[in-house]
Amino acid sequence: MAKRNAQPEAPKELTEQEKLELELEEAGRSADGDWGGPPPGKPKNLGPTVKRLLGLLAPFKWLLATVFAVGSIGVVLLVLAPKVLGEATNVVVEGFIQGQMPEGATQDQIVEGLRQQGEDDFANMIAAMQNFNAGAGIDFERLAGILAIVLGLYVAASLFNWLQGFVINRVVQKTVRGLREDVENKVHSLPLGYYDSMNRGELLSRLTNDLDNIGQTLSQVFSQIVTALLTLTGVLFMMFWIDWRLALIALITLPLTAIVLGGVMAPAQGLFRKQWRRTGALNSIVEETYTGHTLVKVFGRERETLVQFQEENEQVYNASFKAQFVSGLMFPLMTFVGNIGYVLVAVAGGLFVAAGAILVGDVQAFIQYSQQFTQNMSQLGQSGSMVISGAASAERVFELLDADDEEADTGTDAVERGAGRVDFQHVKFSYSADKPLIEDLSLVVEPGQTVAIVGPTGAGKTTLVNLLMRFYEIDGGRILLDGRDTRDMTRQALRAQTGMVLQDTWLFGGTIRDNIAYGRPDASEDEILEAARATYVDRFVQSLPDGYDTVIDEDATNLSQGEKQLIT
Repeated sequence: MAKRNAQPEAPKELTEQEKLELELEEAGRSADGDWGGPPPGKPKNLGPTVKRLLGLLAPFKWLLATVFAVGSIGVVLLVLAPKVLGEATNVVVEGFIQGQMPEGATQDQIVEGLRQQGEDDFANMIAAMQNFNAGAGIDFERLAGILAIVLGLYVAASLFNWLQGFVINRVVQKTVRGLREDVENKVHSLPLGYYDSMNRGELLSRLTNDLDNIGQTLSQVFSQIVTALLTLTGVLFMMFWIDWRLALIALITLPLTAIVLGGVMAPAQGLFRKQWRRTGALNSIVEETYTGHTLVKVFGRERETLVQFQEENEQVYNASFKAQFVSGLMFPLMTFVGNIGYVLVAVAGGLFVAAGAILVGDVQAFIQYSQQFTQNMSQLGQSGSMVISGAASAERVFELLDADDEEADTGTDAVERGAGRVDFQHVKFSYSADKPLIEDLSLVVEPGQTVAIVGPTGAGKTTLVNLLMRFYEIDGGRILLDGRDTRDMTRQALRAQTGMVLQDTWLFGGTIRDNIAYGRPDASEDEILEAARATYVDRFVQSLPDGYDTVIDEDATNLSQGEKQLIT
């Protein structure tokens, strides 16, 4: 947490709240607004990130092929329905007009008579009708058959869409499961230096919030995009099939659509990156405040901590609001553009019907296709906003996966346990190249010898232990254990010969017995008891009601600090 620095006396006109905010600002807030830990790094471009994210789906190419096949069938059925429904409209319109005509008159006679009366538009409409039968009225039997076909098309399309969604769900969930496994494996392969440079809350945010957002994005967007693209293809085909002139009129809005997408997606991408970065910073504050809750209470820092939280929470709110607001513009703007196309099609279609160039039912079907076209374009725009949010999270997760692994072991596991002689020979080490820490250190610790390493904070006391355990690799010199270079052993073999008690003890949820056997899960009961007696753990465990079966809670608050150290 940020530490309070000595401050000059605040002006009298400042309120207490403003004093606290000034104090926190001067306590070392980073330039980009993050508290504690470095920023998550420069994000990658949207295109490469999305491409890499889609690459995770490659192992499921056959299932994806099934998705496209099933989706295509469903779209074909769904796209055919308006055309068939248009035929029903034609049956009703033609039947109504036929019922108004004198029975026995031919279509040509009626058309000629209307033209002589100057009703050319009405004559053109009747001339365009097929199977005209004056005086017959509406053919309800044919109408019922068409409606039954439409109902069957919609039911079958719904079933195929459900099947498509089911397969997509399986693909996405398997993909996210694999990504989680990759992240888990990566966490265990990273060097200790990575965790020293990364704030814990920021790291946890990537492992939880960002991964969850990726899964949600893939699950929702993939199905929408596949369906929308297939539907757009089918709708465009049907629109050109019905009337190419109306189709071209409907496509006039495409440039406007491109302008809307370009104008919204670019700023939304940066805003979503900022939103998730701010979320990670807020998680850092919450995590460290909760972990150090006792310390906060002891030093009376509740108000300062609250101001710190409120400020970062406000930043998260502002970033989230802006991201959601900008991305939320996509749907209404796309709807507006779509309505422009709808009006153009309706007006032009009415003129074509009046001219006898097209039937009323076909115009109705075309208007339905126009609406479907607009809806799917809007859906693609909305999905684009979600893709940006998911890509912002994916960038942060990929940064973790792309971090350099711990150097590979080149030593051997076949190491015999020796007496324990430790020899540092001209060791050189620094955490960063521009800040040397250890330049030429030589020391020997003989077996059975107790050595205390004393020095001021930052002198490198803990660093010596870290180098001995190979948590960090030395830059020069050698470290020998019983005359053997530690780099000639695997880390596992080296650490198996060393006992280490950290300054910050950490116990896992479970029983005391489980924690003692953590390093050797196959240890027998006698070995556990022997270790407990050697470290004086047995002495206080016997006084506990459940003994070695005592369950340690998440923070081991039911044990004293000394007891936790002994168990560790």
